[in-house]
Amino acid sequence: KSVGAEDRKGKLRRKGQVNYADWEKAEKTRSTEVTAYMNKPIVGISMGDPFGNGPEITVKVFANEEIYGMCRPIVVGDAAALSYAAKVAEAVSGIHVGVHPIKTVSEAQFKRGVIDVISMGIVSEKDFENGKGFCKPFGIGATALGGEAAYRYVTQVIDLAMNKEIAATVTNALSKEAINMAGHHYSGHTEIYAERTHTKHYCMMLAHENLRVAHVSTHVSLREACDRVKKDRVLEVI
Repeated sequence: KSVGAEDRKGKLRRKGQVNYADWEKAEKTRSTEVTAYMNKPIVGISMGDPFGNGPEITVKVFANEEIYGMCRPIVVGDAAALSYAAKVAEAVSGIHVGVHPIKTVSEAQFKRGVIDVISMGIVSEKDFENGKGFCKPFGIGATALGGEAAYRYVTQVIDLAMNKEIAATVTNALSKEAINMAGHHYSGHTEIYAERTHTKHYCMMLAHENLRVAHVSTHVSLREACDRVKKDRVLEVI
């Protein structure tokens, strides 16, 4: 048996609470649950713009138990931004989530309530702290630094998937204005994925339960969207 299991058994024995049949049953159940969790797919989540709402969304997701029933989540971003968002979430909403900075997927612990983040060091604590022991308020807006960070988080999570270190990717909120300010001229995530994966023919598809919607055009004016509805393009998307 594991050391942890023996420790729990010893504590119960000292308290005179040992029912060995129940204890063995509980340990087997716990072991089965742990094994099942560690066999779930690893899903990489790009953190989004460090100065936007991506870190806040990430913290709230990791505070929700449901995510652990679906996968083993890991974030690509920066620990400084997530620590900032965690402070705000705890102060405002009473949410408590830990942050565990790592360099590789193999270092992830996959503990509930703790964010394993491949911390890329693009932003640091000085970008968030106000010098009074707490954080700057939100509202920094679009910046080249935020755009550069968001772009590199996305490309890193794509590379992890291409290298088969993770099973799937999830993208978080970013500012298209910011990534363009940083010199990366894309209309959205889809185009970044297409270029990074060397995919010539692609489209965005939205999915909800049994509904699937594939876009003929994305991120353009209504006038241009109408102009793009051509037979060849519609057939390509289908």
